[in-house]
Amino acid sequence: MDFKFGPEHDTLRQEVRDFVKKELPQPWDGFMGEVDGPEELALDKKIRKRLGQKGWLTFAWPKEYGGGGADHIMQMVLNEELSYHRVPGKDGSGNAFIGPCIIVHGSEAQKKQHVPPIAQGEVVWCQGFSEPNAGSDLASLQTSAVKDGDDYIINGTKIWTTFAHYGDWMHILCRTDPNAEKHKGITYFLLDMKTPGITIKPLLNVADGHIFNQCFFDNVRVPASNILGQLNRGWYAAATALDFERSSVASSAQSRRLLDDSITYLKSEKKNPHAPINKAVSRYKLADLLVQSEAGKVLNYRVGWMQRSGKAPNAEASVAKVFSTEFNQRLARTLMEMIGLKGLHYHKDKKRSPVLGRIEHHYLHSIASTVGSGTSEIQRNVIAWRGLGLPR
Repeated sequence: MDFKFGPEHDTLRQEVRDFVKKELPQPWDGFMGEVDGPEELALDKKIRKRLGQKGWLTFAWPKEYGGGGADHIMQMVLNEELSYHRVPGKDGSGNAFIGPCIIVHGSEAQKKQHVPPIAQGEVVWCQGFSEPNAGSDLASLQTSAVKDGDDYIINGTKIWTTFAHYGDWMHILCRTDPNAEKHKGITYFLLDMKTPGITIKPLLNVADGHIFNQCFFDNVRVPASNILGQLNRGWYAAATALDFERSSVASSAQSRRLLDDSITYLKSEKKNPHAPINKAVSRYKLADLLVQSEAGKVLNYRVGWMQRSGKAPNAEASVAKVFSTEFNQRLARTLMEMIGLKGLHYHKDKKRSPVLGRIEHHYLHSIASTVGSGTSEIQRNVIAWRGLGLPR
């Protein structure tokens, strides 16, 4: 197999690098942690619109829906490069999940209302799937939607709702037939977050960042016309949404950027005879991390290659996800051990704060990486059942 990229891929990578230099404050190291505060939110919104104008939010969408018509490999190259350079503004839930799902399952009215704003970067979506007692076993969700005339009334709660605190719309799964089998009584709704009855409470993560929320729904009315797909068939429409972005290339690229930055820092200390980089065992560990990083990248691109070939990368996507997230933890742990207590310190002066404190931040975030989007245990079940054909 030839692992080299074509000239069109190299051109796209350079275009992203030029975009970073032109559109973002220089030198650009990315936000430290979650997007928070008025200045960061304003920049995030500005860059989202610029990404929309360039067609990069919907790069692989059909051209008739405002997309770029790119194939899966071009999409992955773009996602990898944007993530490596920590470019803000991406609306992952909108352009990666619900937008394509509306194209497949939505009515013409829903497509006209929602697709153009997503493509143009004018709207932020959040996902209402997980509940306190329904995470990996999502089909056990209990948030209800009861028909009342031309509306449905939603009651219940959703948790781990990313960006709900500044989301414009939510795509939410609700139980509409409590007597049906748990997969068959769920309906998919498009919910305006300005609707009365929605309460959002922040959930601060271990790194003291605000990205997650718990959302409470108290007699929230949503028009029946906002059902996505068919009544009581929402589970299957949601499965379509989750099929559109199945690789972990963004996470892999972020890890590689941290590794590259850390190696640069460690080399800068080479004059100190006691510096980690002067120890053979440290150089061995760094080389091993580089090899693992490349392996993760290849696993992710395998998923993209299968998608481009019209194949369903079920087990392969789970392999890439397990490897990438567990590598995240190995990377963070190794770098923290190597750099030591200095890695806990954050200061804007790079000389006083190794890698701007990102190693500690990555270490804290990596704890949850093997839980979010399906635990490693769930992914290994998928690999066993669908990849190896083992019995349940």
